[in-house]
Parts: sequence; C-alpha cells; structure tokens
Amino acid sequence: MNKPFEMNIQLFGNLTDSAESNLVTKSQMVKVREVDFVQQFAHNSLSKLIEVLGVTRKIPMQEGTTMYMYTTTGTLQSGSVSEGAVIPLSQYARNKTAVGNITLNKWRKAVSAEAIMKSGYDEAVRATDAALLRDVQKTVRSAFFNLINGAVTNSTVVSEETLQAALAEAWAQLQVKFEDDTAQPVHFLNPLDIGDYLKTASITVQTAFGMNYIEDFLGLGTVILSSHVTQGTFFSTAKENIVLYYLTMNGDIASKFGLTVDDLGYIGIKGDIPTEQRAQLETLVMSGIQFFVEYAQGVIKGTISGVLPRITVTSEAGTDVGDTKITTDYTLGASESYVYKVTDDPILVKKGDSTSSGWTSWNGSADITAASGKIITIAVSKSSAVIAAGSAVVVAKAGA
Repeated sequence: MNKPFEMNIQLFGNLTDSAESNLVTKSQMVKVREVDFVQQFAHNSLSKLIEVLGVTRKIPMQEGTTMYMYTTTGTLQSGSVSEGAVIPLSQYARNKTAVGNITLNKWRKAVSAEAIMKSGYDEAVRATDAALLRDVQKTVRSAFFNLINGAVTNSTVVSEETLQAALAEAWAQLQVKFEDDTAQPVHFLNPLDIGDYLKTASITVQTAFGMNYIEDFLGLGTVILSSHVTQGTFFSTAKENIVLYYLTMNGDIASKFGLTVDDLGYIGIKGDIPTEQRAQLETLVMSGIQFFVEYAQGVIKGTISGVLPRITVTSEAGTDVGDTKITTDYTLGASESYVYKVTDDPILVKKGDSTSSGWTSWNGSADITAASGKIITIAVSKSSAVIAAGSAVVVAKAGA
C-alpha cells in the first residue's frame, strides 16, 4: 500500500531549494541582449563603416577635448640660385582651428509594465532596443555631416555640369593635394543625385552603419550616400584624412554604471534597470564617437550645376473656401521669385526650364486657389529660368 509513496520519496528526495548549477537565468538573458546590442553597433555596423571609410587612426580622447582642423599656408621660394648665393627660405605654417569638443552622449529608454503585459517582456524590450540602436547610429552620422558642412571653410571648390565630371574633377584635386600618399578618394553624395545611374547601370549598393555606399564608383573612389548632403552638392576627401575620435566606455564608467561594453570601448549599455515608482524597465546607453577630417584643405566641396535643387513644399487649408496655404523651406535670394503650376498629375521640372509662360507668379505668402487632391508645383525663378522646385498634394479649405 505504501510502496508508491515510498518510491516518490526516493525519486525526489535529493531535491533542494537552490537552483541547478547550469540554469539559464533572467540576468544572463539580459546580459546576452546587452552583448548583442554592442555587437550589432560596434562590430557588425560601425566596424564595417570604418572599413569602408578606410580609417586607420582610431584615437581615444578625454571628455571635453577640443577637436581641431588644420590648414597649411606658405610660399615656395625660387630654387634658381646662382653659385655661392644665399638660398632663400621657404616658410610654411600649420594653423589649427577649433571646431568643437568631443562629448559624452547619454541616452535612456524605458518600457512600461503595460507594454510588457501586451507584447511580452522579450518582444517589448527587443523591439525598442532595435529602435534605440538605429537612432544612436543616426546621431553619430548626423554629428559627422553637421561638422563637415559647418566647419570646413578652407576647402577647395569644384563645379561641373554633370555628376561624373564633378567627381572626376574632385578626384584630380585629391591626387594633387595628397600626392605624397596614394590618395583613396571617398565621396559623400545625396542619393537623389545618383538615382539616374542606379536606374541604368549594374551597380552594387551595400550598407554600412545605416548608410548605403558604392565601391569604386565610375573608377573614381568610394561613394557614400546620405540625405544629410544637400542635393546638387557633394564633398570628397582622401580616406587617409578621416580620423575616428572616441571616448572609451571601458574602465571606471563601465564599472560604476554596470555597462556592458564592446572590446574597443565605443559604446556601453545597461538594461533592465527597474524604476518602481513608474513601473517601468529602463535602458541606459553611453557613447562618444566622432568621425572627423583633420586636414581642411584636403576636403573638396563640389557642386553639380546641372542638378535641380529640390525644395520642400507643404499645403494646408487656406483662409477661404477653395484656397490652400503654401509654405516652403526655401529662402529667396537676390533677383529670385516664386512661380507655380497646379496640375492633375506630377510634372517633370528641369533646371533652366523657362518660366516666361505657363507659370503663375506667387509672392510667397498669399493663399492660392486650387482644388484638394491636385498637384501644386512651386518653382524658384531667376532670369526667367527655374533654379529650384518642389511639389505637394493640395489641401484646400472645404465648404460648409
């Protein structure tokens, strides 16, 4: 009668209250997710961009350290010197200009108890981690392009009618500026400026750190595509001119905040930080990364003169029935004015198109009468020719 009970005692008699030695715990899973985050950022993405850019100098910095761009000035004196005469000195100076400090960036993300209940812990945290990763990458990219666009004042300027001609001129300029080295050009373009080539040519577009790039484009170097570059313009430099400055996330900051850090210390993360008073789990991310060009005169600023710059046009209901209020992000220059067309379908507008007929003048502020659903195209006219344009779907004020 008692044998089954006795057998159960024998089977389960060795059980204890402590966990088994190889049990996979929640804290281990959090650590795995943190490791995956830094792996995706530093090794699978950032390292690929470093490879594409050809960066060989990766320099750890201290918080608040000033970054400098350098320019060189001087004149080479004549080398035609008669026998015994004094050889004139050629004097050169290397000047540096401060362009900002490298700073520690900190981001925080929280997942509510309700989100975890709705989607489950793993799904809620992983989905938001992925979004956070993309946005951190975007911040690094934006900082680089903002610095280049705003700080390079001593660069060489080139302008050609077509993209290929402009890139060829930039390539030639880089060969001269970096003649002591084997210059490997890298060009930064707006995707809209290369669209025509992508439609007709057999070109392989690859991705690194959220940016598309093309290797050996037209035999002129690597092209990196970014909407941070204004359409119709580009800038080029030698890969040897690009430096990566970074604040290391290893050491004290990692130990004090409990960060999981990649082996080079580019980025650190700590997840599942509970905030009981808000019933949420938080994630903390820290990083300080800045791609930089050190030699300002080694940057070529290019203009593709044949490309029509695009302007952003928005339409909303106007004051009176049947009217629309139009706004643009363009600031008129000297001798420039607005013209517009309202059509059923989008129209193709080219740089240099005549605005003498078929267009209606607009003062830039008055409401325009147009039916909702139509397409309104706003062009900037100078000397009776289009120099920029954009369009929007009309939103007009409806009747009562």
